Amino acid sequence: MERDRIGFIGHGLQRPECILAEPDGTLWVADARGGVVRIDPDGRQTLITPKLQAQGASFEERYVEAKGSLPNGLCFDQEGNLIIANWGTNAIERMSREGHLETLYTEIDGKPLGKVNFPLRDSKGRIWFSVTTRTEPWTEQVNTKVSDGYIGLIDEKGIRIVAEGFCGTNELRFDAREEWLYVVESTARRITRLRHKDGELFEREVYGPRELEGHPDGFAFDAYGNLWVTLVFLDKLIAITPEGEVLELLDDSNPEANAVYEQHFRAGTLTPQIMAANHGMLCPWMASLTFGGPDLRTVYLGSLRGDRIPFFRSPVPGQPMIHWHQGGARASTL
Repeated sequence: MERDRIGFIGHGLQRPECILAEPDGTLWVADARGGVVRIDPDGRQTLITPKLQAQGASFEERYVEAKGSLPNGLCFDQEGNLIIANWGTNAIERMSREGHLETLYTEIDGKPLGKVNFPLRDSKGRIWFSVTTRTEPWTEQVNTKVSDGYIGLIDEKGIRIVAEGFCGTNELRFDAREEWLYVVESTARRITRLRHKDGELFEREVYGPRELEGHPDGFAFDAYGNLWVTLVFLDKLIAITPEGEVLELLDDSNPEANAVYEQHFRAGTLTPQIMAANHGMLCPWMASLTFGGPDLRTVYLGSLRGDRIPFFRSPVPGQPMIHWHQGGARASTL
């Protein structure tokens, strides 16, 4: 990817980890001030938040201890409200487009949810979600590599765990037919998938390489079945073909800092300072990607430490998310 092909949208964003794109060109971006930023097609942006966060928090307070409200993954429900996986409050929330916030769940099976990472709506209106770890602070899981992550489901029956034993559960995606649910295991550095039928998951297997070069974080399918994946900290964008081949699409890594990071990751001795030093400049801590634009050929990159959104044109369109066809584009009813 040539750097001169990359543009930017947005300004003054805080932790724009997840991006939702709508057919009319509107972007909805998670923001560390406790809500989302709506970016209109003309570039005008509006912060929508029920509660402003205290300014001046340290790196360790914001990124390690995850204090305060930190919206992470986003999806639309069938009425167009935002479902928020809140990394800071360890809750699943619903917020209208006007900022009316409701906490949906903080517990499952009588226990705290843990570090809720990402929600995903399917064609039946069910909400799937990932919990990265129940370890506090979450950075300890990167050292211990404990497989205490899980996948949950919210449907007419309520909330329940449908699969567990994942090592750093992160984003979730269905294939076009919803036959397989794909799961990022960030700390294990792999993509896992499980066969899906009627809200049940089975036949778990590794998809592609058993270990990637760095930590996968966000991913999305293109229309040809290639799985585009961000590698956070390393700050590379790759694609895994249906045949399992890995293609490098964008490299914004810092080789020297990453070499130190790798040494400590393997030894289980990572510290917040070592993690903080390992990042690129274009999209620091590259965390997600979203296909958008009227033809689904514009790729937007989310990050944990950036204040704007890089974007570029793709030679192939993305697989549309469920809200592209149904719901998620209507006014809130909350």
